[in-house]
Amino acid sequence: MGRPFHLADDGWLDIGSYGRHGPGRRDALSPAQIDFIARTVRGTPEVMVKMLNRGGQNVRSVGQHLQYLSRDGSVAIDTDTGDRLRGPDAGKAVIDDWDLDLDEGRQTTDLKPRVMKNSPKLVHKMVFSMPAGTPPDKVLRAVALFAREEFGMKHRYAMVLHTDQAHPHVHLVVKSVGHDGRRLNIRHSTLRIWRREFARQLRAQGVAANATERVVRGVNRLQKMDAVYRAARRQESTHWDQRKREVADVLKRNGVVAEAAGEKLRGTRRTVLEGWSEIERVLTMQGREDLAKSVHQLARGMQPALTDREFIASRVQPRLQSPALEEHARAEREFELMR
Repeated sequence: MGRPFHLADDGWLDIGSYGRHGPGRRDALSPAQIDFIARTVRGTPEVMVKMLNRGGQNVRSVGQHLQYLSRDGSVAIDTDTGDRLRGPDAGKAVIDDWDLDLDEGRQTTDLKPRVMKNSPKLVHKMVFSMPAGTPPDKVLRAVALFAREEFGMKHRYAMVLHTDQAHPHVHLVVKSVGHDGRRLNIRHSTLRIWRREFARQLRAQGVAANATERVVRGVNRLQKMDAVYRAARRQESTHWDQRKREVADVLKRNGVVAEAAGEKLRGTRRTVLEGWSEIERVLTMQGREDLAKSVHQLARGMQPALTDREFIASRVQPRLQSPALEEHARAEREFELMR
């Protein structure tokens, strides 16, 4: 079977390292690791940490963003110094306190604020969110503790709690240039760590929260773009109607929709299934048969690993057994044989 999974000392579970093998098989799981597995298979609410990549490259856009977050001053902006700012000038107070106009001026050698397409960001903008029903004050507290540990004494930051939607969420704005002059560099691995830390802070507040990779839970369809999602909720989106027509045309010409991305997706799924099978084995050895059974049920119940186009094809022409669905059925049979 090889080395299908890696379990770090802090209980973090990295199934198959997404194609990069771990250090070897393990025949014992720590209590923290077992807790992590239990949260995952029982469907504990997953935290969301999302970067907002547009804007933030000049003082004007930062000011507009803060104005929007504060709802023109009616919602408080909490700062890293413990201040709670309200009013129409709250965003400007943050910009002045952070000397963002000076940072903008340093972006060119002649000190003129000239923003190019790829100019460095003055701030990073992110959102920390939990499902509906989560106490908003605890979400804010968790983000505040996370920010203090991650950015305290290094980067200036401010946050705003929004409760005008079903899911409580906190917008966090972080100054790109730190106190030491270094820029904050955010990678995909950084976001994975931040999700885990956000979930940990929520659990410390008594809120059930988990931070598992989507692919580990079998959630692998691509997320819709924000604009498309919002338009779909207003029943104004033509995006998916157009996609369905495109896929239908491909089916008429070729009889099948097959993509290279789908093969990679299903290769990852096979690695994930191997990882869950190994974890099931170890749990059984440790006398945790009930949890091992839940692990098996989670893996066995994963939906087919399909790209968006393959998913649409399965709905457009449901009677057609596509190669992707045949591959899913084969993977299911192989998983049963792993036991």
